[in-house]
Amino acid sequence: MKNWNKKELSPESVKSLCKKYSLDALSASILMRRGITEGRDLMWFLEDDARFLHSPFEFAQMEDAVDRILAAKEEGEKVLIFGDRDVDGVTATTVLFQQLERMGIDVSWKLPSGDDAYGITMEAVDEFAKNFGTLLISVDCGISCVDEIAHANELGISTIITDHHNPPENLPCAEIILNPKCADSGYPFAEISGCAVAFKLAQALRFSQTELYKEDICLLNARTEKNSSGEKTVIECVKVRNLVRVKNFVLEIEENDSAQSVQKKSAAFFDFLKGEQIFVWDAEKNRAALKSIFTSAIEFNLFDIRPECAKIIPQISASSLEQIQHASKIARYENGTTELDALFNIFVTYLERKIAATFPSHISCDECDLQLVMLSALSDIMPLKNENRIFARRGLASLNSGKARQGLAQILARQGLLGKTITSTDLAWNVTPILNASGRLGMPEISLQLFLEKDAKKTDEIASKLFEMNEERKKLVDAATDFLGARPEKSLDKFGGKICFVSEEKINRGVLGLIATKLLRRTGVPSIVITKVSANHEDGAEDFYIGSMRSDEKICCTDFLDKFGDIYLNHGGHAAAAGFSISEKNYELFLQKIHSVVEATNFNADSNDEIQIDAELPPQHLTSDLMKMIDNFEPYGNECREFVFLTKAAKIVAAQIIGKTEPAHLKLTLEIGANKWPALWWGAAEKLNAPFRVGDKIDVLYNYERNTFNGVEGRKLVIVDAKQNFNAD
Repeated sequence: MKNWNKKELSPESVKSLCKKYSLDALSASILMRRGITEGRDLMWFLEDDARFLHSPFEFAQMEDAVDRILAAKEEGEKVLIFGDRDVDGVTATTVLFQQLERMGIDVSWKLPSGDDAYGITMEAVDEFAKNFGTLLISVDCGISCVDEIAHANELGISTIITDHHNPPENLPCAEIILNPKCADSGYPFAEISGCAVAFKLAQALRFSQTELYKEDICLLNARTEKNSSGEKTVIECVKVRNLVRVKNFVLEIEENDSAQSVQKKSAAFFDFLKGEQIFVWDAEKNRAALKSIFTSAIEFNLFDIRPECAKIIPQISASSLEQIQHASKIARYENGTTELDALFNIFVTYLERKIAATFPSHISCDECDLQLVMLSALSDIMPLKNENRIFARRGLASLNSGKARQGLAQILARQGLLGKTITSTDLAWNVTPILNASGRLGMPEISLQLFLEKDAKKTDEIASKLFEMNEERKKLVDAATDFLGARPEKSLDKFGGKICFVSEEKINRGVLGLIATKLLRRTGVPSIVITKVSANHEDGAEDFYIGSMRSDEKICCTDFLDKFGDIYLNHGGHAAAAGFSISEKNYELFLQKIHSVVEATNFNADSNDEIQIDAELPPQHLTSDLMKMIDNFEPYGNECREFVFLTKAAKIVAAQIIGKTEPAHLKLTLEIGANKWPALWWGAAEKLNAPFRVGDKIDVLYNYERNTFNGVEGRKLVIVDAKQNFNAD
């Protein structure tokens, strides 16, 4: 029996959060129980404007990457995008390929197929060199391809790595690396998908088409304020490049400072401003403040941006920076913002709107790309926090407004999702498995063609093929499960219940990750599945072993695999999922080492015996407004589970055991207040009559979901857990 935990909250703290962020009491309570109370964290749950996304140019090497690609265009170079076989790799390849194609670049793509190993291969590098290629860009891979990148360098091929996997200790010697997990990346959020990194590069390339690319701008705000010793003039400046803050400077001059002191303090100030375009809000006010320090001896060439901003944002035409600061949405989530922050925010907002008006195609490209970024985040199980939430929210909004991109629209139509409210759960269960099927069967190019094909009829044919492949994938999973039998449970004894490890040559390599995930759920411990493959090369066949590892919070996959040293051909991944390959000669060494590695590894204690309750709901709260509130908190997934509600004394008025292949599930009708609710309890068939019977009253934990049947939308409860309520009348 699992423990139920509903954190107690003080009414005063709930009211305070409601007032500060204009929240209803239920939403505020749920956020507080999940520990989301700070402004910067709340922002990602309450906002969906693209203005809140991190700038692509926060990557330290983004400008270098853009310049290298622009140079390739200028010189007519051949460019190759090398991706990966899963949804993240396919979507990343699509996003970057289409952007380079729009720019008129001679670009091609390549994905690992058949029995190709993960990542860039020597064969791919050699083939590209033979075709006189000069720039190779990896997406969703490359960070662990040290030898392959070195080989490309030897052949005179420039390399740009865009990846999001955990980097090795020694990085490849690529010309440019864009990976938010690298210590010196500069990017403020590490947990974005490979497609999101490619999207950031595509956005930066679009921005390079504007006159603002690489323009250096200085924003200045001068003000006077009173203190205990009289008046003080404060001048705040920030240098901006590609709409990103580069450097700040603050000059403070006291009323009683000597001329020598003012001169000394001002020297660094003038060095900071040298050669800069200076933009201010209210030039007259700023000149007066500057004149109070420097008299009329020094002339400042200030450009007043207020009249220009007012043309696009008329509501702020008469506002002071102080008023803008207090009204700013962004400032609402920050502590200790200044007038200079307000100036920067309004200036960037103005320029982004101006760019959108001048380059409307940029907005449509972003919208189309974000549908793929959303799919990549869900399929690669990215944590749904920070900007991943806005990626997904905007992607979902685009789909639900009827703008699904070609290829994706065909999948949605076949899954019966068009015309209904599509959720992140719908996509995770009904779309990403279809798109992943081709890569699992060694033909990821089919999913890529789905997104690149412009002819609607051909796209429909490709979609049909993907559905056929998904059925084949299901059969392979079932066959693999049969092959393994009871071996997963037996392996637990060998490893002290810490890890599940199985090796089976009959398992198709394409479903290793699925089987590892299945075993993780089945055994409750990190799981590794290995199979043997043969790869045919020009110098003959070579047998090797490949494996997939899946883990929960108990251990980081890549940290665990790193402990085996250099016995891999390659390996890499995330904390929750990783893959590796081992030559046949090193396989026995791997088997020998795994026991000692597991024994020496500290696995965290199991924390899955407790269910966190988001809110207790009386019967009158189960309304359409509850569904609206749930929709407002989309997307759900990794690190943002669906809400778990508690309702007490629900009466079981009907019960039925259901299941297509085997009767394993329980369908209930619960009487809650004056209404009767359909409720599903997955895998709970054995609980009927022992302990739960028709007529019993129960306290029930559940997810509140849509129930669409024949085009009619209703509501249903999906039960998480239940207990007898013997105290109910």
